[in-house]
Amino acid sequence: MRVDTQDYLSLFLNDTPLIDTRAPVEFARGAFPDAVNLPLMTDDERAAVGTCYKEHGQQAAMALGHQLVNGETKTQRINAWLEHARQHPTGYLYCFRGGLRSQICQQWLHDAGLDYPRVEGGYKAMRQFLLSCLEQICLDQKILILAGHTGSAKTDLLLEVPDAVDLEGIANHRGSAFGRRADGQPSQIDFENRLIIAMLKHQYRHPGKPMVLEDESRLIGRCALPHVLRETMAKAPLIQLQSDLEARTEHSYINYILRKSAEWQQHAGDEQGFELFIEDLRDSLFRVRKRLGGEQYTFISEQMEHAIQAHRAGDNTEHRVWIRSLLRDYYDPMYDYQGRKHHERVVFKGNATAVKEFLAALQN
Repeated sequence: MRVDTQDYLSLFLNDTPLIDTRAPVEFARGAFPDAVNLPLMTDDERAAVGTCYKEHGQQAAMALGHQLVNGETKTQRINAWLEHARQHPTGYLYCFRGGLRSQICQQWLHDAGLDYPRVEGGYKAMRQFLLSCLEQICLDQKILILAGHTGSAKTDLLLEVPDAVDLEGIANHRGSAFGRRADGQPSQIDFENRLIIAMLKHQYRHPGKPMVLEDESRLIGRCALPHVLRETMAKAPLIQLQSDLEARTEHSYINYILRKSAEWQQHAGDEQGFELFIEDLRDSLFRVRKRLGGEQYTFISEQMEHAIQAHRAGDNTEHRVWIRSLLRDYYDPMYDYQGRKHHERVVFKGNATAVKEFLAALQN
């Protein structure tokens, strides 16, 4: 018989299946990558029990909980736990603090003929464990930052590194003002949990080896890098990936036109998806209008509108024109300005082949 656990590290390193018995609203605020929400109580039931607890105490609240989750409702929830537990015999269940809710679920499963262990301390203890791990990683782990002009295919190169920590992939965003993805982003807490778990896996699978992270601003879309990580990254050595304007234009065209339009159309259907894609492009350019300045914004906006009309007529290649202008006149000067402030941190620079060779040597 497996016993309850406080070995949070093993849970995360091994992608252990987890049953999260918290209410859906709690799960939506933040959860773990390998957790499925099979709640003991719905949001309304939890709210009613919470109010009863404040007004009448624990015993009355427990009585109300058993009254609300009874009969067929109770049977359905037990059956959901049983099905998941039998499909994932190495898993665990948890609630917020490892208290009454997970104990009740565990007891009801036992009464149904299945012993299933729970995580002691629950979600709160696991979350605190991850935050402590992040602090320690930032102190102990050698971190390198992969930098380069917008469009230089940093993410593609990074993904060739074993157990890469892909910040943009975890945030489900391509990083720039145009980086929004059709299926949205995780919550801030989900982003942090996934990020720290990825960093833990790299640290334990590649002890003593540097961790390479892509150069990012504080925000990746609406996901904010944890402050301690952002401070660490701001001081870490830089590797500069060099790529010429035409190559970067082509990469951006593939990413932000071909792939992005396909994502929107897959998400919302061909016609509506195409219109959402066009709206996304316009909104993204509008968000950087102040930094562009009125004259430059108007110029690039007109290029974009011309490309949109050509795209509607079946030719999507005209997008390269406004992409080239935006890279040359907006992103490149901004990157060059920032680069001059941090030139002393650069430990290597070169094209994709040279950078891959440099990184491979570090991993050996």
